[in-house]
Amino acid sequence: MSKRQLTVKVPGKLMIAGEFAVLEPYQKLAVMAVNRYVYATIADSENYKLSLENYGLHDIAWTYQTGTVNIQSDDERFSFVKDAIHLTCTYLEEQNTTITPFHLSTRSELDDASGVKYGLGSSAAIVTSVVSAILRFVAPRYATKEIIFRLAALSHVCTQGNGSGADIAASTYGGFRQYSSFQADWLLNTYQNASTISEVVDMEWKYYQSENIRVPDFLNVCVGWTGTAASTKNLVQQIRLLKENDLDAYEHFLQSSKQAVRLFLEGMNRENLDMLINGVRKNRQALARVGEKANTPIETSMLTKLCDVAEQLGGAGKPSGAGGGDCGIAFMYSKDQVENLFHSWKEVGIKPLTLQPSLEGEHVVINE
Repeated sequence: MSKRQLTVKVPGKLMIAGEFAVLEPYQKLAVMAVNRYVYATIADSENYKLSLENYGLHDIAWTYQTGTVNIQSDDERFSFVKDAIHLTCTYLEEQNTTITPFHLSTRSELDDASGVKYGLGSSAAIVTSVVSAILRFVAPRYATKEIIFRLAALSHVCTQGNGSGADIAASTYGGFRQYSSFQADWLLNTYQNASTISEVVDMEWKYYQSENIRVPDFLNVCVGWTGTAASTKNLVQQIRLLKENDLDAYEHFLQSSKQAVRLFLEGMNRENLDMLINGVRKNRQALARVGEKANTPIETSMLTKLCDVAEQLGGAGKPSGAGGGDCGIAFMYSKDQVENLFHSWKEVGIKPLTLQPSLEGEHVVINE
């Protein structure tokens, strides 16, 4: 019998508006899938094998037996993949699906050639690619977008301990999305108290909401790299501390973020660029203020340059994601403004990235 092989392609993400606030119940965030990808290839094999191509880890032996994954390596870079395999295979076994040995290999183009991380959601995209590849290869009838999202989100939270899941949503569904988080604490507690993974996947996720936003034809999205990677986890911890130390300031931030995101989303839906750009500017202001109150540098000096240049040219810019480095985004009125922006960014040390929305989420590119 010939050996089967399947490859899935999964986009990375950029947070657009609503960062930090999305960690609270019912707060909305806008997230965009981007046209850089993670690929996962899965094939029939005599033995279970794993390869992480970007790390030079090839043909690593592993085993799966009744809900337990053992990888013959103590390399921590396998942690996200291990949990994704465990949850997906266990879920399939709960559906009375037989798991036979396969070789799973991942390759990412979300970081640059030297390994610099741009903040495009690498771990989330890898987890999504692993879940998608296994479901589509072993039991494609279960490979719905919603099941892929829920298994990948649960897996990512189990490994990381926190997170909104917006990056998983972007990688799964693609395009622009309006998103409210399931709340990581709720999901972990639900998982720990559930008797099966299927029970968690099938239930109503109390706070979760996700829907597609149509992308207006006029939209000019620009992305710039500041040259410095950021630690999302540390920044989130600092902002969460503000909730304990200065609740009024934290509540004011949530309200400001909510108003800014509403403006942005209305601008997208009405195809009103003035409203959209005003929302971006207000979200930048809200993030800068909460950073100051929490004494943590969300908007670094390079991000300030990135945003200021965009505003001087008539558009709007803001940090993307947790800030503290990584990428910033800008929205401009015209293609001419975009060219001027990229030129001006280069002059102040910002690297323009050739990123655009990826309208397609996870999908199969090779099926043999």
